[in-house]
Amino acid sequence: MNRKTISSTPHGPTVIIWDTAGRETKITRVLLSKPLAPAIGQASELYPAVREFSCVEIDAVASGICRLLDGEPIDFSLDIADLDLCGEFQRRVLRAEHAIPRGRVSTYMLIAAHLGVPGGARAVGNALAKNPFPLIVPCHRAIRSDRTLGGYQGGLEMKRDLLAKEGITFDNSGRVQCPRFHYEE
Repeated sequence: MNRKTISSTPHGPTVIIWDTAGRETKITRVLLSKPLAPAIGQASELYPAVREFSCVEIDAVASGICRLLDGEPIDFSLDIADLDLCGEFQRRVLRAEHAIPRGRVSTYMLIAAHLGVPGGARAVGNALAKNPFPLIVPCHRAIRSDRTLGGYQGGLEMKRDLLAKEGITFDNSGRVQCPRFHYEE
């Protein structure tokens, strides 16, 4: 049975949907608040029967999410995320995105090429748009090839804020400034 844990963050509430199977606790979804769609409302709509609970593992992730949104360097293990809920291609994309270190960005096109799918930038973007584990898998680190932000589940303001807290800078037109992209040859 799914459970939820709600955290207050600088970007509004975040809801973690999780479950336990035997001795394992796994996150099935992280919902970010975005303009006009608070995470609590999204959770009620998507998971109407879910009750609020807590446990040590999920409380640690919730605390880490809050600290990450405050600008602390937090890296989450993928072990807590139930990647089995994703298709094979999306799992590959999420693992590649998870490997991008703090303070670096890549492009949808470079991630696709890294995965052996040249011309698959749109597929990578779609896989990240449906990332069930935002922040655990830092999909805010993927941008467009023209150095504009692209989309983000928590909204572009949150994406820009997360990148800025990681030391990424922007030019006057809002484009990311970086000397080199992750996965660039």
